[in-house]
Amino acid sequence: MNRAIIQIENLSLSLAGNDILHAVSFAVTAGEYCSVIGPNGAGKTTLIKCIAGIHQKWNGTIRINGKPVHQYKSRELATLQSYVPQAEGRTFPLSVEEFVAMGRYPYQSAFSPLSADDHRAIDAALEQAGLVNLRARSMDTLSGGERQMAFIAAALAQETQILLLDEPSTFLDYRHQANVAALLNRACREQGKTVVAVHHDINTALSASHRILALKNGATAFLGTPEEIVQGRTLEEIYETAFVRSPSPERALPLIYAGGAL
Repeated sequence: MNRAIIQIENLSLSLAGNDILHAVSFAVTAGEYCSVIGPNGAGKTTLIKCIAGIHQKWNGTIRINGKPVHQYKSRELATLQSYVPQAEGRTFPLSVEEFVAMGRYPYQSAFSPLSADDHRAIDAALEQAGLVNLRARSMDTLSGGERQMAFIAAALAQETQILLLDEPSTFLDYRHQANVAALLNRACREQGKTVVAVHHDINTALSASHRILALKNGATAFLGTPEEIVQGRTLEEIYETAFVRSPSPERALPLIYAGGAL
């Protein structure tokens, strides 16, 4: 059995006097794709930001490769995990290649030129993300989907074991949603990367994941396989809404549609 690369124990966090996470515990094994789902306000983004080190005043334990995160120097931790935030229309006065090159910062000294390893990693990330033909384009001229692929490419150029993503395909059209899903699937299945991703869409989580963590009101509501979460009334209890399950011609799991309030 694969070792646990991320271990979360009794993680709790309050922000501005509001309890956001309550004693969340789970582990992710190396090479696993774990999706985080749940209603709006469930604490999904906060959880990812805690693992990524953006939120730091939490209680509990977060270990990466068995070592508490607070024992890592920031640059050392950045060689182990990379973070892709939600797509929010951010633009930068950089070319796509220059932006992706920013993912190499953990390996560089101040003002040092890019090394041969840096160039190799950047070229590989651009190729994987399908951005080779856009490498000279300015980031502020890209579509939302192209820009999101550039953010993921920068994370891939960082060459980390762990990819943390917060709703990587939200607001994207169907083609770019499919491109993002395929890219993350290849990173996990073919390159052995560990993926922890917040997904707004249940069907995306079902098709992508080895396991799913569902949060509700900041606490763990479910932790298990895609096959398990579609059984019984688990989804109905998590989202407090009815769901319709429709057979899919392309996969064993059904397609899930919201069916209205309970």
